[in-house]
Amino acid sequence: MELVAGCYEQVLFGFAVHPEPKASGDHEQKWTAVADFTHHAHTASLSAVAVNSRFVVTGSKDETIHIYDMKKKVDHGALVHHNGTVTCLKFYGNRHLISGAEDGLICVWDARKWECLKSIKAHKGHVTFLSIHPSGKLALSVGTDKTLRTWNLVEGRSAFIKNIKQNAHIVEWSPRGEKYVVVILNKIDVYQLDTASVSGTITNEKRVSSVTFLSETVLAVAGDEEVVKFFDCDSLMCLCEFKAHENRVKDIFSFEIAEHHVVVTASSDGFIKMWKLKQDKKAPPSLLCAVNTNARLTCLGVWLDRETDTKESLPPAAEPSPVSKEEQSKINKKESGDVVQEEERQSKPNTKKCAVRGDGNKPTRGNSLVSTKKRKVVEMLEKKKRKKKI
Repeated sequence: MELVAGCYEQVLFGFAVHPEPKASGDHEQKWTAVADFTHHAHTASLSAVAVNSRFVVTGSKDETIHIYDMKKKVDHGALVHHNGTVTCLKFYGNRHLISGAEDGLICVWDARKWECLKSIKAHKGHVTFLSIHPSGKLALSVGTDKTLRTWNLVEGRSAFIKNIKQNAHIVEWSPRGEKYVVVILNKIDVYQLDTASVSGTITNEKRVSSVTFLSETVLAVAGDEEVVKFFDCDSLMCLCEFKAHENRVKDIFSFEIAEHHVVVTASSDGFIKMWKLKQDKKAPPSLLCAVNTNARLTCLGVWLDRETDTKESLPPAAEPSPVSKEEQSKINKKESGDVVQEEERQSKPNTKKCAVRGDGNKPTRGNSLVSTKKRKVVEMLEKKKRKKKI
């Protein structure tokens, strides 16, 4: 298992985590985090990270997505399709990656061939966040055009658009996909899938920076403050809060391994911390380990060395929708004219290979993989040309 975190200083950190031998008389198991790698591929601060069973991908303000092979511990190249900061990255299983950026695009990538299967003009402004339904058939996105958009991933088109009057910066499905939350500044609206309406609102004292579901009803919330809070999405009450860091918490992530339900936090204070959750979510978690990166952290992920992933790929077009017939009819009624014109082509996906070609050594925004070395050489050549012109 490895903790991975990106920072303003353009570096991706990797820390291998191991349980320590339990000493006699110790009630709690302690863990140790050991520095494993640093990956300095980007030329600007990191803004997003995503992990599957083989790769870690990072998005940056330099407009690229970099791929790091966790098995071989080597750089695997870059994806250069977006024109703007890459704001969000989500894997679905081992076959697909979905990216969103400030250019308003959402891109679906083949995570084996690293080709762009579909590029959707998703928002009129920036795409600020996206979340994939546990079934892989729906996705939600929010952007700076004050809309919440539902995407039919089976057909690769817009399902419906909801105007939310303000710019949301986070959207997240619950583990079973029966509800989702939309975050606007310090307010968290809880939506029920069956009604597609707000069932309640959680208000945090400070702006919310990250959320993660601990169960179908319990939500962990981190914000521009040192504490992390657990909220019940039904009662909307705060179950507990605990001081996690000395500075604001930038990202939070939860996962389960044998006998442990774990929350990981990353902060502007440079620390990554692992916490063991108690059975009773009203009790604060206990600290398993902490590691200081001495950097201003921005994003966080956890790589679990698992051979297989049950969520292998996005579903084929032949499979039925995961929502009920009643809900599907609601979606059909609400469908807008903002439908993506590209047709889903199983045999011939939309993969124009136009990454780096020999056109004066200029990198072309395209749909396939570019080696990091090649990209950096191109950037150096462009800088030299600019200096000559000056």
